[in-house]
Amino acid sequence: MTNAIQIRLDAGIAELVIDKPPVNALDSGEWFALARTIDELGASPDVRVIVIRAEGRGFCAGVDIKELDAHPERIVAVNAGNYATFKAVHRCPVPVIAAVHGFVLGGGIGITGAADIVVAADCATFALPEVDRGAMGGGAHLQRLFPVQKVRYLFFTGEKIGARDAERYGFIERVVPRSELRETALGIAAKIAAKSPEMIRIAKEALNGIEDGNLEDKYRWEQGFTLQAYTSPDSAETRRAFVEKRDAKF
Repeated sequence: MTNAIQIRLDAGIAELVIDKPPVNALDSGEWFALARTIDELGASPDVRVIVIRAEGRGFCAGVDIKELDAHPERIVAVNAGNYATFKAVHRCPVPVIAAVHGFVLGGGIGITGAADIVVAADCATFALPEVDRGAMGGGAHLQRLFPVQKVRYLFFTGEKIGARDAERYGFIERVVPRSELRETALGIAAKIAAKSPEMIRIAKEALNGIEDGNLEDKYRWEQGFTLQAYTSPDSAETRRAFVEKRDAKF
C-alpha cells in the first residue's frame, strides 16, 4: 500500500480511499499498489463489499501525465497498472461501489466503469480526454456507463458531462449532495454486507459471466492503440502542452 491509498474496515465493509493531492492522479507504481490492495480485499473473508471513494477536489484524474512526460517509456508500466486495477475492480469476488465526486477522468472512468454500483455527488463530472493527452483506452469502461454514440461523442470531443445529465443514462444509482456521498455509499454497502457473503460472491461471479463480451479483452485491445499513439509526435506535444499549461499545436 502507498500513502495515496487508505483502508478502513468495519462490519464487512472495506472503505478504500484515494488521497493524493492535488488531483488524485496516480503514477505507475501507485496503480499497481491499488490493484494489489483491491485483490487482497476481495480475497479476505472479512470483506463483504468494497467502497472506493476519494478525498480532495475530485475522484481521480487518471494517470500522472507529468510522469509520462518525463519518462515516456513508462507507458507500458502505466498501461499494465491501469489494466490490473480495472480488472481487480471488475473481477473482484465481492461487489465494488464507486462513490465519485468532482472530476472523474481517465483512470477514474476505468474504476467507475468497472464497478458494480455507482453513487455520484451532484458536483461529479465525467470525461475521457485521452485524445487530448495523446493516448487511447477507457472506451470499454465508458461504454459500460453510456451508449455507443454518446461514448464516441465524449471520446472524440473530450467534453465532460455532469452527474445530473449523466443520470438519465441509467448507470448512476443515486445523485446526492457532496456532503451525503460517503454516508449514501456506506448505506448501500451495509445492505449488501448484511446478506449471505457466500450468496453475494456467487451472484457477483454469475453476473460477470452473463455480460456481453469480455471487458478486459476489450480494454487490452484499446491499450495496443495507446502504444501506437505514443509513436506519434502529436502524442508528445499533447503531454508537453499539458505540463506547460498551454494549447497543443499540431
